[in-house]
Amino acid sequence: MTEALTERARLPATNGQPRKRSEAAITGIKLWHVPLTSHETYYMAEGKTCDTVETVVVAVETDVGITGWGEVCPIPHYLPAYARGVGPALTELAPVLIGQNPVGVEAAMARADAWLPGHVYAKSALDIALWDITGKVAGLPLYALLGGKRAADLPLYHSITCVAPDEMARIARDAQAQGMTQFQAKLGASGDWQTDVERLIKVREAVGPGYIVYGDWNCGATSLDATRVGRAVAHLDIMLEQPCATLADCARVRAATGLPMKLDELAHDTASLLEAHGLGIMDVVALKLSKFGGLSALRRARDLCLHLGAKMCVECTWGSDIATAAALHLAAATDPSRIQNVCDLSGYVAPRLAPAAPSRAQGRIAPPDGPGLGIDIDIERLGPPDLILD
Repeated sequence: MTEALTERARLPATNGQPRKRSEAAITGIKLWHVPLTSHETYYMAEGKTCDTVETVVVAVETDVGITGWGEVCPIPHYLPAYARGVGPALTELAPVLIGQNPVGVEAAMARADAWLPGHVYAKSALDIALWDITGKVAGLPLYALLGGKRAADLPLYHSITCVAPDEMARIARDAQAQGMTQFQAKLGASGDWQTDVERLIKVREAVGPGYIVYGDWNCGATSLDATRVGRAVAHLDIMLEQPCATLADCARVRAATGLPMKLDELAHDTASLLEAHGLGIMDVVALKLSKFGGLSALRRARDLCLHLGAKMCVECTWGSDIATAAALHLAAATDPSRIQNVCDLSGYVAPRLAPAAPSRAQGRIAPPDGPGLGIDIDIERLGPPDLILD
């Protein structure tokens, strides 16, 4: 820790009076690695799976007794991020954060960016925790600080693992019976485009007309195979999601099929959003906390998408109650007509980190109303921290 920051942390209370909560200082950071097991294994293109995935929980502690919570859960082999990289990044950042005021998140994150460029996935958990502190200091839920609550609850989508077409149709019907109206069908796991066509047709038939159905390759298709699939289902009400690994290839698929497209993995900053919009492949875009670097950056991305006219799915890559709550607050503070859907990440995995956190009900989910993130973490479930920085 630098001498200046150490001195700041030792400053006495002003005029002998207790320090205001808004004058808090960060005293330490703790980190846990928690395995999250999916209720059912999620199969995706190129052999990617979600079975048991390690999430990283971060607690930022202050000298006024307020703790902020953050979470990031990188899926292995999915994006340039990995769970065991969070601890070293936060260790590098600790000297420029400890002793600083956590209220005023963007100022703190600007210091973090100047000290350690990049590593946005690790900063995402930190940024969420600082927003949690800020909301608790203000005594307000985060949606009140992010623009005000625009919707009482939000529409969900249900993600369907890439298995046999008939089984995917059954999963869709079961989710529909629970109130779901939007269905994401994972594609590409079997490696042949004809089976992907069958998957989309059977899911579409299972839920009937009027519901949202889209096929997601998670970047795992060639433009040729995605085009063949798209043309084979073009007579149906289908949307395609992120078929290819480049924006140019996605644009080729859009032009060849005429189907609307949702962008996901390749949307991660202002430049990528502007390029995708220019190519006409961003009818819907997934705004994920860990890809952009937390709520601060995702709020800026949200505002740009409002300007560009894209509908949004506000979520994170994977995770449990903390990541879910953070995304719900931003989505609730957004024009409801521009929210395509959100995701209850914690509903797909166990254990729950905050058992009383919001859950899906009739295809929708409401943001928490308590101060900050508005959720209470089950600290006993976390156990001893794996890393303590002070």
